[in-house]
Amino acid sequence: MTQTTESAAARNEDHPADRTPSRGPSRPRIHRAWIVAVVTFVTIIGGAAFNSLPGLLIDPLHTEFGWSRGEIGLAVSIDMALYGLTAPFAAALMDRFGIRRVVVVALTTVAAGAFASVWMTASWQLMIYWGLLVGLGTGSMALAFSATVTNRWFVARRGLVTGILTAAGASGQLIFLPLCAWIVEEHGWRPASVTVALAALVVVPFVWLLMRDHPADVGLAPYGGAYVEKPAPARGAAARTVRVLVDAARTGPFWLLAGTFAICGASTNGLIRTHFVPSAHDHGMPITAAASLLAVIGVFDIIGTVFSGWLTDRFDARRLLAVYYALRGISLLFLPMLMAPTVHPPMVFFIVFYGLDWVATVPPTLALCREQYGEDSAIVFGWVLASHQVGAALVAFLGGVARDVFGSYDMVWYASGALCATAALMALVIRRKAETPEPVVLTGTG
Repeated sequence: MTQTTESAAARNEDHPADRTPSRGPSRPRIHRAWIVAVVTFVTIIGGAAFNSLPGLLIDPLHTEFGWSRGEIGLAVSIDMALYGLTAPFAAALMDRFGIRRVVVVALTTVAAGAFASVWMTASWQLMIYWGLLVGLGTGSMALAFSATVTNRWFVARRGLVTGILTAAGASGQLIFLPLCAWIVEEHGWRPASVTVALAALVVVPFVWLLMRDHPADVGLAPYGGAYVEKPAPARGAAARTVRVLVDAARTGPFWLLAGTFAICGASTNGLIRTHFVPSAHDHGMPITAAASLLAVIGVFDIIGTVFSGWLTDRFDARRLLAVYYALRGISLLFLPMLMAPTVHPPMVFFIVFYGLDWVATVPPTLALCREQYGEDSAIVFGWVLASHQVGAALVAFLGGVARDVFGSYDMVWYASGALCATAALMALVIRRKAETPEPVVLTGTG
């Protein structure tokens, strides 16, 4: 009886219009969902530090240890693949053990991997520390984390919040890329690795103290929605994750979403984030200048992703995806002609143009997952994200191999541009989920 009364009070507290007006002016409150969103944003920034470093390590590790770019690219590809394959299980684990516990363990794991890499002497150790540990840890803080937070804490403004949280990765890139590039240039790659490990550990107290798993934990309704009781912990997380995959794999939209997002990963994380800096360095551009350009992509990525979230609340997500992929493909076809020892206006235009499109694909992709798969959308999106990272992993590895074989990255840029054109066509053929028709009542006789 007491619990019912408290729930009713919580519902009334979240809807001021339902309460008896109090005397005197009332101060507006910030809904707790926005605080959780800020903590999520900061957490993703901390995780983004690890995604900023691999592209900066290719040349230093090649110089110090003599490892081929293919070997280093393989370690990066393991990281990216595990990042993606862990994401759907992480979403289910968050349902079972709570967001806060899973994220704290993930941050600690990636910090351990980065610290351990300081003492590595063989390429297989790079694959263990940066490939296995960092991959598993960052995968647990992947976009499925954002999807889970958004689905639980927001009903209104979901597209906007998705865009903001997606932009957090770009914000981390903006912060850590120039910093890490300077550290690598002036002090070597080991201090840079320690720096990103410390960045992850700093975030842990904020997550533990401020993150909450569900609005009902603090007696609130989701932002823009009605109060709902916190569901019981979902047991059998791994089995549920696989079951959701099997069910989704029987539908056509899943494969189209997975295919387009694989190309998205191939043309962003696997290509630009991993190989842009060494490619620019091949043309005589200093590492710090190339890393700064990559960081500038992060600035416009924030703008583009948030705007994409706003657009997703208003327009057909399929058409948005088609436009994004088409524009990205066109820009990549021009990139080989823009490489030069110095930064010039056409390269700046590419950086701005590409940055606006970097992960603008996430809000419409997540919206389509939500539309097609309802309550399982976070886990389905985790599997779609896995395809994103598998695509990224393949290009991170094959891009390094192509550089070893051909002596340049030109073929990689052209092939990725063609893949983006394919993704644009795939997005257009995704069928919208048919709505359940309203029952028709027939009257009269005959």
